Amino acid sequence: MELALIGALIVGVTLGLLGSGGSILTVPILIYLLGEHEKVAIAESLGIVGVIAFVGSIPFIAKKQFHWPSFFLFGIPGMLGTYGGAWLAEYISSHVQMIIFSVVMLLAAMMMLRKTTLIHKTQTKQPLNLIQALKIGSEGAVVGVLTGLVGVGGGFLIVPALVLLGGLPIHLAIGTSLGIIAMKSAAGFYKYTDVLETLNLSVNWELVGIFSLVGIAGSFVGKYLSTRIPNQKLKQIFAWFLLVMGIFMIVQQFL
Repeated sequence: MELALIGALIVGVTLGLLGSGGSILTVPILIYLLGEHEKVAIAESLGIVGVIAFVGSIPFIAKKQFHWPSFFLFGIPGMLGTYGGAWLAEYISSHVQMIIFSVVMLLAAMMMLRKTTLIHKTQTKQPLNLIQALKIGSEGAVVGVLTGLVGVGGGFLIVPALVLLGGLPIHLAIGTSLGIIAMKSAAGFYKYTDVLETLNLSVNWELVGIFSLVGIAGSFVGKYLSTRIPNQKLKQIFAWFLLVMGIFMIVQQFL
């Protein structure tokens, strides 16, 4: 259980520091440190990251740094997509899921290594037009399927989508993204309980509870540290870690 506590703290601090990356760390930690079955780890990751994201979104909502129209435009298709992805996971082997997960991890690493200017793209909230709304909804559905299939919350995709497609300033995008991740994760977790039952597997509720509580505490620590450590430097370090971990996981699937 000590490994679970350490892993949960790392996940929480990462979410607090970067606003994303929680599930990308949670799944490998559950599999390689705690020995969970791949499909169980994906389900547990959805529950854990969903709880942490929900709690993390509350301060943003309280400070009115949360864009409700984008939340529903991205979140509802995302929730449906996540449910569908979780349903599809019943018919896909754990081996294939881990390969997809590894590819997503490498994609996230490459996106983070690219120098980004998202903060400067837009500083004021712009009204959404129909084309923007359709683009946001479509990406929400696609990211949702990915979330349900391999347990990735998709924060590294949601935030850029809200900024570049939705015209949101970065502080609104981060808070809204946390709410969307919570909504999608809840839908995926709900469906995964059915999927696991058909496979004679089950969620370790004690692990999910402890991981969530420690992760929440870690997220507050990470948020505090984020004001004192250069964000771009953190992203580069995290990206290189994801790159190494992604390669390791792909190699593991072919050994």
